[in-house]
Amino acid sequence: MNALRGEVAFVTGGGAGIGLACAVELARRGARVMITDIDEAAAREVASSIGGAAFALDVRDPVAVDAAVAATVEEFGSLTVAVNNAGVGVPTPFRTAEVTDAEWRRVLTVNLDGVFHCLRAETGVMAGRGGGSIVNIGSIGSLVGLPGAVTYTAAKHAVLGMTKAVAAEYAADGVRVNLVTPGYVDTAISPRSPEQKAALAAKHPLGRLATSEEVAAVVCFLASRESSFVTGSYYSVDGGFTAL
Repeated sequence: MNALRGEVAFVTGGGAGIGLACAVELARRGARVMITDIDEAAAREVASSIGGAAFALDVRDPVAVDAAVAATVEEFGSLTVAVNNAGVGVPTPFRTAEVTDAEWRRVLTVNLDGVFHCLRAETGVMAGRGGGSIVNIGSIGSLVGLPGAVTYTAAKHAVLGMTKAVAAEYAADGVRVNLVTPGYVDTAISPRSPEQKAALAAKHPLGRLATSEEVAAVVCFLASRESSFVTGSYYSVDGGFTAL
């Protein structure tokens, strides 16, 4: 449980769901954690519970992202782990001809631009301070097409491409960059009826939805030195969804 002792982690969207689980597990394994979230109260509550720090952050704002990364270094003295998790979903399916420009930008500015803003700030620090590990949170939508979610699928596919490109660019600087692609996850921020959960569970060969903690466990592996020869890769935590 001390595999991440001495590490300093920066987590976006850490106030709930997968981000919360990642922050908790990173801290449990010894890391000091900066929890960021657009919901400042949620970020502060998590930080208080794990002995970390909090920062109100909208990843769509590149200036705010730079400030959050700088605050992490100021608070803890370094930055060695980053989990780029903040994102939005598509609660109502739309066929492509029905997608408005506003809906396109809503999803892409968070799920794609936001990850880019974070990668730019994180690599800028890590490359000059001995390297580190960056874990982007993608989705099965990074690997397959999701009907009714062209915006989400486009953004998550692009994050896979960015992950590979940035990993190749910064490998010589000791910065590793990987992607975790969860299937459908049972979280409180994604309320679903029992019937909806059962239908989604049936899409996974394992016959159930993932938990946030199962995703966080893989994130922590990629954050640790146990994955020291892993970069530019993606790890599916999808119960076999993409194996079909």
